[in-house]
Amino acid sequence: MTGHGSPSTDTSSFSFTPLVRLGSGLGRTGVISTPHGCIKTPAFVAVGTKATVKAVLPESMAELGAQALLANAYHLYLQPGADIVELAGGVGRFMNWPGPTFTDSGGYQVLSLGVGFKKVLAMRTDGLGDDDVIAAGKARLAHVDDDGVTFTSHLDGRKHRFTPESSVRIQHQLGADIMFAFDECTTLMNTRGYQERSVARTQAWALRCLAEHHKQTKARADRPYQALFGVVQGAQYEDLRRQAARDLASLSVAGRSFDGYGIGGALEKENLGTIVGWVAHELPEDKPRHLLGISEPDDFFAAIQAGADTFDCVSPSRVARNAALYTRDGRFNVSNASQRRNFTPVDPDCDCYTCANYTRAYLHHLFKAREMLGCTLATIHNERFIVRLVDSIRASIETGDFEAHQADFLGRYYAAKRGTS
Repeated sequence: MTGHGSPSTDTSSFSFTPLVRLGSGLGRTGVISTPHGCIKTPAFVAVGTKATVKAVLPESMAELGAQALLANAYHLYLQPGADIVELAGGVGRFMNWPGPTFTDSGGYQVLSLGVGFKKVLAMRTDGLGDDDVIAAGKARLAHVDDDGVTFTSHLDGRKHRFTPESSVRIQHQLGADIMFAFDECTTLMNTRGYQERSVARTQAWALRCLAEHHKQTKARADRPYQALFGVVQGAQYEDLRRQAARDLASLSVAGRSFDGYGIGGALEKENLGTIVGWVAHELPEDKPRHLLGISEPDDFFAAIQAGADTFDCVSPSRVARNAALYTRDGRFNVSNASQRRNFTPVDPDCDCYTCANYTRAYLHHLFKAREMLGCTLATIHNERFIVRLVDSIRASIETGDFEAHQADFLGRYYAAKRGTS
């Protein structure tokens, strides 16, 4: 059981309240209310793919200021199984996280299985345009049709089938506060014609997701309401993105539309803000907008300025496991020889547990010795760094200092990189 609360047919347990609007762009602050607490936006949602932020205790994520965690429906479906998570009381209780939770639909993993690029989807479009692209040395593990996706498990090779209905059912079992409609996530390499067909397919799937969501919500009326976000695709094409956003916003089942919207797909880094702006301009102002999967500090500023309210990012924990650490003066690798005798904190401006108690020299030793503690301490620092950064961006919108804060932070963060280029 997910636990008792307001009946799920009463959607008042989920809401979004826009607050301060940014003078330039479509950015704003706001509050998302969920059955497990409020999220002050803009907000960074830390990624805990398999119901864990790798190497870090959920309690540590709370201590470092994370407001919400995102888990992955595809991975939890395969292991341990959505039924196990449901019996545990939902994904939050399963991993001992008391705050708001998100689950994504599995569409992103279907793409990465299908083209074999794993997590590398933000490709450049120079000279590309092949619908049959496959990464070198990889086998295509997923096949898309108009009804759903058939895929081969990366764990044991068994065949599985995801449809819009099964994805929504799985996410209801997982019990997250916010879940996403099943979509087809294309790459920048797909042709314009394929992108058009894919957007139409995602639109049809979105309506099926809404219908299944309505059915599951009625069947689970004793459980807290779970919000469903539609996902806008359309790659780098303005007309497709805008039309997809308008079409999703027009959908409803039994008088209920989507509770919010995700902005998905692989995006060219230099066009990220532009694309988010196209979509945000077309979506209802009273619904939250979530950007799925971004990366570096300049992306956060661009996305927020263009209208993203929340976004998830796996980069802080992923690069931490490779000894890469964020500081106000840029990112560096603590396993480099220059850090061997450096007995200063990772970042003297940081208030995290790692910086308060450990030195760069000690982290250097841990990574060189391949001790697991190195990944834990590095991840704590990186996650706290990003949480603080987004908190500061939110504060700068409230005080009217966004542009000055952006120029100051990015100027310092990328100064060393410019000096060595």
